[in-house]
Amino acid sequence: MPTPIPKKILARQHEITADFRREVDQHLADIVAGRATEMWEIRDLAARLCIHPTHLSNTVKLTTGHSPCTYFEARIMDIARQQLQDPHRSVADIAQGLTFDPSNFTKFFKRFEGCTPLQYRERVRAEQRAAPAEKTETVTI
Repeated sequence: MPTPIPKKILARQHEITADFRREVDQHLADIVAGRATEMWEIRDLAARLCIHPTHLSNTVKLTTGHSPCTYFEARIMDIARQQLQDPHRSVADIAQGLTFDPSNFTKFFKRFEGCTPLQYRERVRAEQRAAPAEKTETVTI
């Protein structure tokens, strides 16, 4: 039977994970607001937390079951999906706002969503057009 991990160490691991998530969310808010122009890497986040990148990766993986990149990329995708719902913003503008070259943004987005940003936008619009029709239907007996 493995030796149990002391509660103090477990608490610190969860603290590191919470701090990491908070830093990611704040950095992405800064990117969206234009207060930051370069996307950080895991080593930059680790430096902000005053820990080694390997320790950060191992700790986040241990506490969440996923790598830090998984959380970071998922948050970027959340923002991208939200911004793509604004028909007044071009995909290129959204890509640049998220510090991507438009071509790389399309590749990144497709890897996670399974479709290009334009295809996603079209799918969302189609769903939005279909949704009001469903809501206004009345059943008569």
